[in-house]
Amino acid sequence: MADITAAMVKDLREKSGAGMMDCKKALNETSGDMDAALDWLRTKGLAAAQKKSSRTAAEGLVGVATAGTKGAAVEVNSETDFVAKNDQFQQFVREVTQIALATGGDIEALKAEAMPSGTTVAEVLTNNIATIGENQSLRRARRLEVSQGAVVSYVHNQASPGLGKIGVLVALESDASDEVLQGLGKQIAMHIAAAFPKALNEEDLDEAEIERERAIATEKAAESGKPADIIAKMVEGGIAKFRKEHALVSQLFVMDGKTKISDVVAKAAKDAGASIVLKDYVRFQLGEGIEKETSDFAAEVAAASGVAQKA
Repeated sequence: MADITAAMVKDLREKSGAGMMDCKKALNETSGDMDAALDWLRTKGLAAAQKKSSRTAAEGLVGVATAGTKGAAVEVNSETDFVAKNDQFQQFVREVTQIALATGGDIEALKAEAMPSGTTVAEVLTNNIATIGENQSLRRARRLEVSQGAVVSYVHNQASPGLGKIGVLVALESDASDEVLQGLGKQIAMHIAAAFPKALNEEDLDEAEIERERAIATEKAAESGKPADIIAKMVEGGIAKFRKEHALVSQLFVMDGKTKISDVVAKAAKDAGASIVLKDYVRFQLGEGIEKETSDFAAEVAAASGVAQKA
């Protein structure tokens, strides 16, 4: 049997929202496999489909910048939030975001680009690590562009103009006025920040994730004891719901809870007497997929559950 540590229980608890002892049991049942344990909790109805909120761990900043029909988003990580408040670090993120806006989102190409100082992005980053005294990394970048219309940006709880922990870009292909597009884009961007869509359209969702959801839904439905044809309908119904809830255009607008995003765009287009197409979006949340090492809560878990804790 795998050695289940308190840190593993803590990690699963944060990912799933399930209780401590349920997490411990799930890890024991799955020999410590974190993904399998999460799925096990979900089949037992003990975990939500997704933990959306801010339990992501890395520090640093997300930067966004737009210029008419173009927009860029960049994430730069640091070890502590203290560095994210440093003027030198913030200026670096701003400048790199502007470079991404001009050149594109390929990280390796971005590192080779020249900063205003004349040195490359990679060289300035190395210098910042030395002078600030903390490791930093240029993690990801992306640029959006439309032939006409606007790319609109939004930063949730911004630390400084264009900088924060959640940055969003919305690309609207349109011949409507900039005033209309900025207003619509801002509303959709705020929705994206809150609703965490996984893809623009249902057909763009990751098929591997869909199949994982199907397997979980099948196991849960099988426990109902219903006939196979009913189980199949239950599973397909669950998958259809998953697709609608995670594709941006079919999500319900968070500002009213009843209008699909596609209908919000259609109404704006009708009111403006113009064509408006939601072409693409970017949502960068600081530290997505990165886990920060912590030990304070692990000790609490160990004391409460009797789980072995490694030194």
